Amino acid sequence: MTTPVIPPSPTREDYAEHYAAALAANGDETIFDRAEPIGLFVDWLGDARCVEPNDANAMTLSTIDASGAPDNRIVLLKDVDAGGFTFYSNRESAKGLDLAAHPRAALLFHWKSLRRQVRVRGAVEPVSAAEADAYFASRARESRIGAWVSDQSRPLDSRAALEAAVTRETARFEGEDVPRPERWTGWRVVPDSIEFWRDRPFRLHDRLRFERVGPGWSKTRLWP
Repeated sequence: MTTPVIPPSPTREDYAEHYAAALAANGDETIFDRAEPIGLFVDWLGDARCVEPNDANAMTLSTIDASGAPDNRIVLLKDVDAGGFTFYSNRESAKGLDLAAHPRAALLFHWKSLRRQVRVRGAVEPVSAAEADAYFASRARESRIGAWVSDQSRPLDSRAALEAAVTRETARFEGEDVPRPERWTGWRVVPDSIEFWRDRPFRLHDRLRFERVGPGWSKTRLWP
């Protein structure tokens, strides 16, 4: 008999042997005392940075294209504050065109090591040119050149064509600062709901949803 691709549901012994530390960390009931979600999110992201080996700020971005079909991909969160969750990309990419057609999005953070998730839904607004310039200037020079090179989401003949474009743009900006291309920008997801999920034994998970009400937030504990 071959090993099944899909693992079986964990047993009591599995929880005790493999999940004990994470489940103990997820047993703190004080999260349900929080009055707003952004501070809680920042705390969880801080926890994730301590244990996730790669890109604790990675998130799934879900959009709707002009025909109404959904799409998603992983992007990196680059800022979070009371105003929302900010990321950057090419406005001519598939995601950029989707957001131009339907300026709403959903985000999902999944931290497997912590056995936690955060779901965000809300309207999307472009960041200011000054914000985009400031973040672009903070990137490595090679990444800034890459932003000029890439016709993101369009067909590419070969890897050699990509590398030739990098060589061309590197030479063009030799000895100069690399400015931000106009087509490269950022967006902010302004949340109207944020849901926190954490794993508890035997699928009896904790779920806490915040929903925007005027300038504040309502809070609801959900069945798992």
